[in-house]
Amino acid sequence: MNTAAATQRFNGLPSVVQTYWPGLAVTGAVAIAAQFLSDHYGAPAMLMALLLGIAFHFLSEEGRCVAGIDFCAKKVLRIGVALLGMRISVDLLVGLGAGTILLLVAAIAATIVFGLIAAKLLGRGWRLALLTSGSVAICGASAAMAIAAVLPKNEFAERNLIFTVLSVTVLSTLAMIAYPIIAQTMGLDARATGIFFGGTIHDVAQVVGAGFSVSPEAGETATLVKLIRVTMLAPVVLIFSIATRNVPQPAGETGKRPPLLPGFVIAFLILAAANSFGLVPEAVSKVGMEASRWALLAGIVAVGMKTSLRRVLEVGGDAVALIVAETIFIGLFILAGIYYLGHA
Repeated sequence: MNTAAATQRFNGLPSVVQTYWPGLAVTGAVAIAAQFLSDHYGAPAMLMALLLGIAFHFLSEEGRCVAGIDFCAKKVLRIGVALLGMRISVDLLVGLGAGTILLLVAAIAATIVFGLIAAKLLGRGWRLALLTSGSVAICGASAAMAIAAVLPKNEFAERNLIFTVLSVTVLSTLAMIAYPIIAQTMGLDARATGIFFGGTIHDVAQVVGAGFSVSPEAGETATLVKLIRVTMLAPVVLIFSIATRNVPQPAGETGKRPPLLPGFVIAFLILAAANSFGLVPEAVSKVGMEASRWALLAGIVAVGMKTSLRRVLEVGGDAVALIVAETIFIGLFILAGIYYLGHA
């Protein structure tokens, strides 16, 4: 087919398709490239998606791709977060034990409070504190994107989001390498090692990688603990939404007030409830989880495309210090809890 014929066929498509298709196509292509690099070279897919997206930032500034990229950065990304609900069930909570669950809830709450205090001491705003501490406490990039959706927007919103996603992804990768060495040095058994990894490493993929690099038992425990942290995404997003809903916006801020509970969080809860009651067939659950992974990957690509690397670098060293301190804090908190509960 020649170029003229292809253009004529494209122009014959519905206007909605013409509006979004170019951006969706380029975002999907970059997401596939990121997954290819991850599969063949061992680099985290989320990190590759983010870096490749930043490299194609020019596509989001003008041209036919803008609308589709914006659609992926908002709608597709939120679909990916919603589909995470298929991983959650009440059986996960029962199987882990009350003591460990309480430890995880306490660690999440303490990390968020620590983040707010540390941000104030460093002279950073509460938005960045909630974004970084929430992503560190719960599930990395996915939590960052969900939390960003309910926080009141300002001119730094996209910059802070891309910084947080990039930081938690890099820190997760470093933790996947360093934490098995720490666990071995401290003499943690397989269950304690799994609790340590699942309770501290930010992203699910790195938790799985670190856990199974030690032993099957450590890997299974780490994955289970991590999914319990993912369960906390909906209540934390709801609390953040309520807490920030009536905060007055200073002059110069833009953006309308977000909904009390976004639709994607409601969908997350519905899917988690359906999975708990056994209403989601295993085959459907597998397809849903795979769709979630690809939607999140495409969403990360689009978020990268919408933010320039120059603006990310403007965030400052104190923001880096903040998220590193939050990461160290939750690690120490979980280790202290492991020893207190007698798992070590």
